[in-house]
Amino acid sequence: MKAIIYCRVSTDKKTQETSLARQKQELTVLAKRNNFTIVDIIQEQASGYDVDREGIFRMLDYFSLKKAECLLIQDETRLGRGNTKIALFHQMQKLNISIYTAIHDGKLELSESDSMVLQIVSVVEEYQRRIHNAKIKRGMRKAVLDGYDPSQNLSNRNKAPGRERKSFPIDEVIQLRGKNLTFSEIARTLNGMGYAISKATVHRRYQEYIILESNTEER
Repeated sequence: MKAIIYCRVSTDKKTQETSLARQKQELTVLAKRNNFTIVDIIQEQASGYDVDREGIFRMLDYFSLKKAECLLIQDETRLGRGNTKIALFHQMQKLNISIYTAIHDGKLELSESDSMVLQIVSVVEEYQRRIHNAKIKRGMRKAVLDGYDPSQNLSNRNKAPGRERKSFPIDEVIQLRGKNLTFSEIARTLNGMGYAISKATVHRRYQEYIILESNTEER
């Protein structure tokens, strides 16, 4: 199995370099014990509460591109703390990534409270998806009745007839746009979440959503 080793300390103090080295050594031993192939060793000095970490995006890129199948960390707090930890655990579940820790000397054992929160998050996310899909379908029906032709928004449709429409969470796009992220940044974020999507596709789908939203509100 191909593995990514992730090591983190919270500060850039010289004294923390020893901790990084120790994490790397322990996780390398863990990988050898389980016959894992180490694809990359990611080390960074950042707060566990911060989700905007270069190492995290690098790690997610490996998993979304299927270049690695499991993650090795010293313990769950090295991946993140608070809501960031839960969000990353949830992302690992969606990508079907196994997590191994040095402290458990094997697969990560989530606490009962963390497991419960992850179950709730999954249920809420599923219902949000259903609500958004129902809302988009409702808006689409209204738009078509008003003469809107959605195929006009698909560029080069004659060059690729029948191409499957890519699926990704439009609610995530709306939320990220609300935080003033560019379409390029949003596409990169979605790719890190496991959705192989381009900036152009994100932009086009966002524009479709805005049109449908406007039609729905006018009804």
